[in-house]
Amino acid sequence: MPRHYAIVPAAGSGSRFGSEKPKQYLDLLGRPLIFHTLKALTACPDIERVWVVLAPDDPWWPRFDWSELGPKLETVRCGGATRAASVSNGLRAAAMVAADDDWILVHDAARPCLSAAMLDALFAELADDPVGGILAVPVADTIKRADAEQRVAATEPRDGLWQAQTPQMFRYGQLEKSLKNEMAVTDEAGAIEAMGLQPKLVRGDATNLKVTYPADLALAAMILRARK
Repeated sequence: MPRHYAIVPAAGSGSRFGSEKPKQYLDLLGRPLIFHTLKALTACPDIERVWVVLAPDDPWWPRFDWSELGPKLETVRCGGATRAASVSNGLRAAAMVAADDDWILVHDAARPCLSAAMLDALFAELADDPVGGILAVPVADTIKRADAEQRVAATEPRDGLWQAQTPQMFRYGQLEKSLKNEMAVTDEAGAIEAMGLQPKLVRGDATNLKVTYPADLALAAMILRARK
């Protein structure tokens, strides 16, 4: 049976958040934000190992206690200038144990509200899929296209549009090959798509939010408190 592994690229600075500290280390319910992200993955019995990809000069990681996350967690200081570079470098670390047919889940460091139910849905729907897929939600809001002066240039039809989330789950060999050719993509599905393949959309929900702005951090805290 194929095994499941996870990679969490965490070499970014989180500049859009507007904080001097990288957003993955901001406080969320008394823990660094990324702690909650990693806990969701390390607590999953179907995931055998989790690699967190740090920037080579990251000074923040050693300041916290990660022992509660257990032996599944492994840090590698090989983060690149882009997400794709960090994931690609993480795949090299995974090459020690992962076979081509094993599943790799790539999950955003700043997406701390991933639930066990979301992971179960991803595993169940993709178990026999020849390509793999991603968690996503249908676009609910009306979408406006802006011009150079931030005025509405057009209203875009939202039929068939989905908002991509993570984890994004693909076979090790296929993902590694796709990222070699497509380093400019903003997510792993984009690299797979560039190979002419069609990732499956697995419906998640809005609670699996990515913390990008300060208001998102407060909302994530509300979600996590409600679950407890």
